[in-house]
Amino acid sequence: MKFICDTERCIDCNGCVTACKNEHETPWGVNRRRVVTIGDGAPGEHYMSVACMHCTNAPCMAVCPVDCFYHTADGVVLHDKDLCIGCGYCSLACPFGAPQFPSTGAFNHRGKMDKCTFCNGGPQPDASEAEFQQYGRNRIAEGKLPLCAEMCGTKALLGGDANIIALIYKQRVDTRGYGPELWGWDIAYDRGARQAPAKAAPPAGSGNAGTDANGNGHDNGAPAAGQPATKGPDGVIHDNSATGQGPRTNQLPGSFQNNPRRLPT
Repeated sequence: MKFICDTERCIDCNGCVTACKNEHETPWGVNRRRVVTIGDGAPGEHYMSVACMHCTNAPCMAVCPVDCFYHTADGVVLHDKDLCIGCGYCSLACPFGAPQFPSTGAFNHRGKMDKCTFCNGGPQPDASEAEFQQYGRNRIAEGKLPLCAEMCGTKALLGGDANIIALIYKQRVDTRGYGPELWGWDIAYDRGARQAPAKAAPPAGSGNAGTDANGNGHDNGAPAAGQPATKGPDGVIHDNSATGQGPRTNQLPGSFQNNPRRLPT
C-alpha cells in the first residue's frame, strides 16, 4: 500500500488534512498529513500532500532503538506506542517529516510518537476502542481506503495498491504529453545530452524524395535529418532532429511539458 500525490492536480485546499484530523481525532499540534508548497511564489508553483509514505525500507524502522516499527502484510508501516520511548530518532531519519510528537522535550517528555497509519490502526484488535484511542479509526479493516485519498476533490492524492496507483499516474502522465521518457533512464541520467551527434544532413528539401509509378519525382514534405520540424502537406509535423523529440502540440508553447528532458523546478 502506497500514496502518490499528483502535483499537477493538487490545489492546496487542505481537504486531506482536515479529513485526517476529523477521522482520527488527533491531538492539537499533531498533523499526520500536511500540504507543502514547491517553488513558493515562483512561476510553476506546485503543491504536494505529504504524510508517511510507508517506505519499503523505512529509515525510521532502521534507527528505532526499541524496534517499535513493523510492516503489515500489505506493506503499511505501523508502530507500537506501548514500546515507543519518544526519543525522536525517527523524526530525524524520516525524509518526509512524518513522525509527530504531541509536545517538546527529550524522550518521554515529548510523548509517544504519532504518524499516518494509512487508516490501518495499530497492534490492538481491529476496530476496538483501545485501537481507536491510540491510533484512530481502522478503515482498512472495514474494507475502505484512507479517508484523505477518498476525500480529495481533484483526485490528486491516490492511495492503495502500489502497482495500481502507479499505473493510474502513468496513464495521466502519458495523457498530458510528457512522453515515455519521464519514466526512463534518459531522464534520471540525462542520457539525451550524451547521445552521439547526428550524421551530416543531405541537401535541404531532399526529405523522403523518390519517384512514383510514372517516374515523376516527388517529396512528401518531411524534412531531412537534422533539420527542424516542419508541417508537411499532409498536415503532420515531421521531426528528424537528433533527439527525435518534436514539439508537443497538446501543450502550451514554452511549457516545460514540451521538453520531456527538462522537468519543472
